[in-house]
Amino acid sequence: MTKLSKKRKRSETREVKDEEEKPLPSVRIEEPVPKKARWINRQRVLVLATRGINHRHRHLMEDLKRLMPHHKPESKMERQKTLSVVNEVAEMKNCSKVMLFEGRKKQDLYMWLSNIPNGPSVKFLVENIHTMAELKFTGNCLKGSRPLLSFDPTFTQKPHYSLLKELLTQTFGVPNKHPKSQPFFDHVYVFTILDNKIWFRNFQILSEDGAVSEIGPRFVLNPIKIFSNSFGGAPLWENNVYISPSRFRRQISIAKKKKK
Repeated sequence: MTKLSKKRKRSETREVKDEEEKPLPSVRIEEPVPKKARWINRQRVLVLATRGINHRHRHLMEDLKRLMPHHKPESKMERQKTLSVVNEVAEMKNCSKVMLFEGRKKQDLYMWLSNIPNGPSVKFLVENIHTMAELKFTGNCLKGSRPLLSFDPTFTQKPHYSLLKELLTQTFGVPNKHPKSQPFFDHVYVFTILDNKIWFRNFQILSEDGAVSEIGPRFVLNPIKIFSNSFGGAPLWENNVYISPSRFRRQISIAKKKKK
């Protein structure tokens, strides 16, 4: 036998011994992990805007996004597209609510709140907008904390206000045990009805005795019309005293001309 053949035999016998000495793979039995508190309410809110909103409107939308850890963002929507497209985007994002900001003439802002996919939906005119950066209040809240929702007693006196209360609750209320939320409350949203409009305020809770400090933002929702479906359908209610911003400005200009 040659030296090469002897070396091959020795290497083969060593490999066989090594294979015999290797232990068998062990089977791991994992203990069941104890169940944590489940996230039952899985409502998500799709927040987006159409092209044409100005910088103040965009800052208001960003303020609301920071206050809503259960939101899902989406890029701006082209104004040529119909609003029914938003339903398809919300279903792809697994969102059950939609908050859509629609700008007109770079100065008027409308807000849609809709329940996906079967409605109802409501269209508001957003007035008296003051963002957090403008107000510079001393109040503050931790990112992702859950808010308490406080509603004016007037919300229970009329059917359309009751419907608006339920839609606002499901949109602004942060679900319990949401992965991006904190397990405590440190601020409160106040919805007040005055002059047939809904006034929104956000306060920090300073102590248990009721001391609060305003955080912002501030805005007023002027309800225009409630629809039976999502972004359309038969009108369930219409504001008879509503005046569009363009018509209001036209009336003011006519009044000024008459005075001259």
